[in-house]
Amino acid sequence: MKLKSKSVVFLALIAAANPALTTSQKTSSLMQSGSNSPARDERLWKEALRIQKSAIVVDTHNDITTFMTDEDYDIGTSSVGKYHTDIARMKQGGLSAEFFSIYVDKKYVTEGGSARRAMDMIDQVYRAAERYPNDMMMSYSSADIRKAKNEGKVAALMGIEGGHAIENSLSALRDFYRLGIRYMTLTHNNTNDWADSARDDAKHNGLTDFGKQVVLEMNRLGMLVDVSHVSDKTMSDVLEVSKAPIIASHSSAKVFSNHPRNISDELLRRIGKNGGVVMVNFYPAFLDQKYWDAEKARDERLKPQTDALEVKYKDDPKRLEEETKKLTDANPIPRPSLTVIVDHIDHIAKVAGIDHVGIGSDFDGVPSLPEGLEGVSDLPKITYELLRRGYSEGDIRKILGENLLRVFAEAEKVAKTDTRKISGEGNLQRINPGAK
Repeated sequence: MKLKSKSVVFLALIAAANPALTTSQKTSSLMQSGSNSPARDERLWKEALRIQKSAIVVDTHNDITTFMTDEDYDIGTSSVGKYHTDIARMKQGGLSAEFFSIYVDKKYVTEGGSARRAMDMIDQVYRAAERYPNDMMMSYSSADIRKAKNEGKVAALMGIEGGHAIENSLSALRDFYRLGIRYMTLTHNNTNDWADSARDDAKHNGLTDFGKQVVLEMNRLGMLVDVSHVSDKTMSDVLEVSKAPIIASHSSAKVFSNHPRNISDELLRRIGKNGGVVMVNFYPAFLDQKYWDAEKARDERLKPQTDALEVKYKDDPKRLEEETKKLTDANPIPRPSLTVIVDHIDHIAKVAGIDHVGIGSDFDGVPSLPEGLEGVSDLPKITYELLRRGYSEGDIRKILGENLLRVFAEAEKVAKTDTRKISGEGNLQRINPGAK
């Protein structure tokens, strides 16, 4: 499994350290999904299901594509107990649109084949949509998402995760757009030749000149610029350069967990002013400082064993992954309640504005989820918690998908997608690997 980074008491401590939290945030911190949880309000639950069924629900980041590609997983078959995602659970969860992650591991930077890896994964998404035409519809625009919803299908979209996939070529970027890529995460956990990552050494002080051209070409195409995974300076540079609203496809608020993958209040405000949207990630380490601290402590404690596994299975990465997972599963960390997701939504709505927050689950890209959230079918529980905290139906619809659709449509408007020429007006700039 791709790891993006390596309960009540947890949240109570956070609330004490953050007096700015709202009353609803502090109240929700006292909720657990275990035996001490308050009884579900059936009236609110029925209302949550009604909204979930009628609203456009967009998840901007799902990594099931990795398993579809590497293990030939058929998304039309049940994966309960193994993965977070399958078509039946997408429909059960009321999902209207899924951005499948075209995740290109940094190993391809040194081994070669980044673009090929991306194309292999893109092909898997098309195969799934062709195999299940009554359930999924390949989609390329904000209008397509609404069309798929009207037809009772899940809109299948794609976003590249890791800008090294374009191999430093704006021509390749345009070809990926033609193949259906509608956002690109500028980096993954590795700094590339033109943008600094949040989880790697800074080499460029943000975006290079070529990196700025990447952003502007994405604007011209109508491809959303995704700042999840990038350094704060890179994010700041993108906000200065981009002519269209940006997205953070799967990030959370730094106030709750000082993880480098999370976004500070200063940058949240700037994203709000930019018109963009931050899609909340569901990984407990991003949601809760105590969980992240415990995870780091566990990793340190288990390091001799994981080092031994790396030596033993150095030529069998799949077996290494399996054995490492067994080890961590045997040393579990208490998970915070799924209500922490709504704590992040609350905070981002307060700092950036209600029009600038959404959902980017990171399903099947993280090793664990909050307590009470086991997969895509559980999305209505988030809607229920929003109702419980007093959110209006209109605001809930914004959070579930309308905010992302607004940003998508604005990016299309900036690009003038009906009239611009994809290649004829395109920038031909490229750089060689390692160039500045």
